[in-house]
Amino acid sequence: MNFHAHYAGITQPIETCLVGSGGFGRSFIAQARRVRLVNARIAVDVTAEAAGRAFASAGIPASEIVLCETPAEARAAWDAGRHVAAGRLETVLDLPFSMLVEATGAPEPAVRHSLLAIEAGRHVALVSKEADSVVGPGLARLAQQKGVVVTPVDGDQPSLLIALVTWAEVLGLEIIAAGKSSEYDFVLDAATGAVSCNGVTKLLPELLGHWLPGERSVVATSVERARILGQAFPLRAVPDLCEMTLVANATDLVADTAGFHAPPARVPEIADLFAEASRGGLMQGSRRIDVFHHLRLAEEASFAGGVFIVVRCEDETTWAMLAEKGHVVSRSAGTAMLYLPRHLLGVEAATSILDAAGLGRSGYGDDYRPRQDLIAVAERDLAAGTILAMGGHHHSIDGVGAQVRPAAALAADRPAPFYLVADRVLTRAIKAGEPIMLGDVAIPEDSALLAMRQRQDALFVREMEEAGLTASEPRAVNDAHRGAMAAQ
Repeated sequence: MNFHAHYAGITQPIETCLVGSGGFGRSFIAQARRVRLVNARIAVDVTAEAAGRAFASAGIPASEIVLCETPAEARAAWDAGRHVAAGRLETVLDLPFSMLVEATGAPEPAVRHSLLAIEAGRHVALVSKEADSVVGPGLARLAQQKGVVVTPVDGDQPSLLIALVTWAEVLGLEIIAAGKSSEYDFVLDAATGAVSCNGVTKLLPELLGHWLPGERSVVATSVERARILGQAFPLRAVPDLCEMTLVANATDLVADTAGFHAPPARVPEIADLFAEASRGGLMQGSRRIDVFHHLRLAEEASFAGGVFIVVRCEDETTWAMLAEKGHVVSRSAGTAMLYLPRHLLGVEAATSILDAAGLGRSGYGDDYRPRQDLIAVAERDLAAGTILAMGGHHHSIDGVGAQVRPAAALAADRPAPFYLVADRVLTRAIKAGEPIMLGDVAIPEDSALLAMRQRQDALFVREMEEAGLTASEPRAVNDAHRGAMAAQ
């Protein structure tokens, strides 16, 4: 596809308002200065000063940045052609921007910001996957009703993987599995047996004996690697499961196991590992989501948190030819892995903004619905009164892990979405291995996230009831919706 031709009908730059100037937000501001059809002159953070620093880090002169505390100040700065930095979205909401880029990563504010934008008739790029995993389908449906679009962004893995999955489906490829690599590679020093990951180095010489599977089972080899690496590094990260939840809700893929297999693997092994068990792989069926931990030597290229699909090789002659050209085909020649080894954060967000605000298209597609939930599970005994504080780069909760399970409406005796319990107080003790139920946490009555989830539940449960289906039949719901879309 020629992207210049694809966007040829957009003649005026899309004005955006960024909320949240962390790593994603800063890369977006910096790149927008080089994108002809996207402008980023408005930024909001916890303070106007923080938003101003984001502009400055992108090379914008201080004389061009105005810190604004009131709507009147924001309007004056905008009219003067300056960059507007504010500490609240309400300060800039009346400015003439078309799209909100919500990148706070904080679920409560993300929902509030998104609702304000939708009510104001603005499109939303929902970078905050934490909120998306709880209420993304509901926000997308509300936006549709208002005549605007909520979309993921190509700078993050969910959007890229949704595109890869649907591209393969258009080509008639049967998908066995889809997923991503974990954010940071495991890099082996073959001379010493030291393994480095995200700035941490551990001496694990035993891994050398399991670096290449040779004639052994690739699955068995990955199990041994996980045992060795698991002694020194965590092998599950909530954001990985969170991102795949979004993909499942957009594509009707499901988790093969609630906590994911997450095998440590080298790139040539992916087609074998994510094949069906009948072919020696891990999967118990097809159309599954998962992640892997990329193992490599220092001189080898990174997977960089990229995305992949494993497809069935239907035509022996074609895939033999493709294997000769370097494509990753399994030992049995029954499956192959296709991949995009990159995600560029705000550097590539412009395509999603142009698709949404310029062409009215969402990266989720037309059938984004709650098919899977990311739920919270205690990893150790938690006492009543424990504050489930979310923090760190991965927005994790100490002592709490996550699983991906079929979606269900909220209820006091049902597992609660992971990011709905974040920063809440436990009202009863939870044993290790138990899911945290909605009734186990105290959530303020004015929680925008809780209210939006209840609104989402009511909306989609009603649709299922009208179709004569239940929440335990997500594939049937999807098939019914596709049939209705085809009829339209």
